[in-house]
Amino acid sequence: MTRVVALFIPAAVAATFLWWASSPVLNAAGQSSESMAPLDSAAILREAAQLPRLHSLLVSRSGTTIFERYFNGAGPARPANIKSASKSIISALVGIAIDRKLIADVRQPIGPFFDQMLTGDTASEKRRVTIENLLTMQSGFQSTSNRNYGAWVQSPNWVRYALSRPLESLPGTRMAYSTGNTHLLSAILTKATGTSTWQFAQDSLAKPLGFSLLRWPQDPQGIYFGGNEMLMTPRQMIRFGELYLNDGRVADRQLISSDWIAKTQIGRGRSRWGSDREYGYGFRIRYFAGHKT
Repeated sequence: MTRVVALFIPAAVAATFLWWASSPVLNAAGQSSESMAPLDSAAILREAAQLPRLHSLLVSRSGTTIFERYFNGAGPARPANIKSASKSIISALVGIAIDRKLIADVRQPIGPFFDQMLTGDTASEKRRVTIENLLTMQSGFQSTSNRNYGAWVQSPNWVRYALSRPLESLPGTRMAYSTGNTHLLSAILTKATGTSTWQFAQDSLAKPLGFSLLRWPQDPQGIYFGGNEMLMTPRQMIRFGELYLNDGRVADRQLISSDWIAKTQIGRGRSRWGSDREYGYGFRIRYFAGHKT
């Protein structure tokens, strides 16, 4: 059975990353029972030449990088703005915080984290929004993405602005993509861990994976942007992808619980962009060539 984890950064930011790993069954002689055609590097390069804003393409199989090419002046040390793939990193950090009992569980309401902002009768329903509602884009809050994005990031307090949006649906009932949801998760991580989201990511995720994360933008209150603008190199993203393919393990260390990895892969909402596109805990889920990605 081949399992695939793929991350594609939009062409608008001029970078594309891919990771791919196979989990073959071995026979008694230690040979793979899975037939895998050799990689056609020439064909890949021909296809890549048709993408003028492609900066990098990496393929990893069973923990080994078998294809790595850079284009248009890019190189292995050059970080890219990973845009909304940042939401997957935030999801991993929430999972680690729950594993460490810093956050109770995904059913924990957000109200206690924002006592000073969610006050009055109109806030009662908002206080019952859960961590899981934010992870799955089912908070019910009016979206801060798309046409609402500019007003949000120009506001003097991004957290207050996201919380002030009206509830357009009951929490947990409808998916509406909004980066405000994951920024609220970054604010929650900051309070729950007693440190910044960047520092928590650095200590609990990046260092165990063998690299250092660059700092990325912060909101006016100093909270690291949750769900956009993170900076990573392609090789760092390979390491992150392999973490999920290995059920949260790095060598002999369980960095994220296998239970969290499994829960992440369950589709809990459907994108309005297609019935085959689901959304889990900060990951988009769909099938490519018969493989769940």
